[in-house]
Amino acid sequence: MRFIIRRLALFVAALFGVSVVVFAALRILPGDVAAVMAGLNSPPERVAALRAQLGLDRPLVAQYADWAGGLLRGDFGTSMLTGRSVSALVAARASITFPLIVLGLLVAIAVGLPLGVAATLARSSWARTAFHVAGLIGGAIPALWGGLLLILLFSRGSGLIGLFPAQGFPLDGWQTPGAAVWSLVLPALTVGIIVGASLMRYVRSALGEVASSGHLDMAMACGMTRRAAVIRVGLRLAMPQLVSVIGLTFAEMITGVMVIENLFALPGIGSGLVTDVGNRDLIAVQSELFMLAAFFLMIGLIVDLLHRALDPRLAAAAGVAEVIA
Repeated sequence: MRFIIRRLALFVAALFGVSVVVFAALRILPGDVAAVMAGLNSPPERVAALRAQLGLDRPLVAQYADWAGGLLRGDFGTSMLTGRSVSALVAARASITFPLIVLGLLVAIAVGLPLGVAATLARSSWARTAFHVAGLIGGAIPALWGGLLLILLFSRGSGLIGLFPAQGFPLDGWQTPGAAVWSLVLPALTVGIIVGASLMRYVRSALGEVASSGHLDMAMACGMTRRAAVIRVGLRLAMPQLVSVIGLTFAEMITGVMVIENLFALPGIGSGLVTDVGNRDLIAVQSELFMLAAFFLMIGLIVDLLHRALDPRLAAAAGVAEVIA
């Protein structure tokens, strides 16, 4: 409980620090959202009236207090340009981005985990070299180039095998789940294959460390085959490390899918954030950035707790340190 309380306190402190940084950074950017909304040829009086209407002429401390208070109430504000609720905008975009990330991560695990185990079990030098080269090449593929290649191969209309839509998302969203999932297949494959190649190298490295420690030799001495020892013992011992890698990879994929969303014309968080930054919609941008940062911190917190639960040695070491202190 003491560990959980400390982690939660650090999480809250980090959220506060992130909110201050996001709020201050967007005020430093050049330009004025009131001038953008009023138009290029608007008189100064019109711009000043809009600044007063939007509260931009108030002290920064008062603006931050209002925004932070709204965050605590679950109110992320109203878009300065569209007048829509930022919460509704982000929810609509997140309903595309997060399913895309989850599908991409599932593809990455389906690719990286079996290939990592196969690379560990490979006995011949040419097979190990082939896995190593495949991991390097797969991880080095630019997301834009990989997506274009998949479009040329599998998209409807321009692909060799017309299976999946190349761009867009159904207008009725997830009310037609089959069409929605079908439109995310190519983007998820683009992200998942690249991330899966990196995950394969992590799995191979983690299982190699377990093998060098002698645990697999002990398991085989107890009657297990090498394959069973790697899968049943090696993966279980490497799981804390792999959970950390998968969790951080899941968080990092948010920034990775921004390119993919623009390539496949998906109205997700990435493409929406680029649009809002270009329009200088400060309320929408700062709320979106805060939510993304909070998601990163939440993933880190979950990974810490899972790592502690999966590796009892951490709790034992902490108990010994407290006794010594």
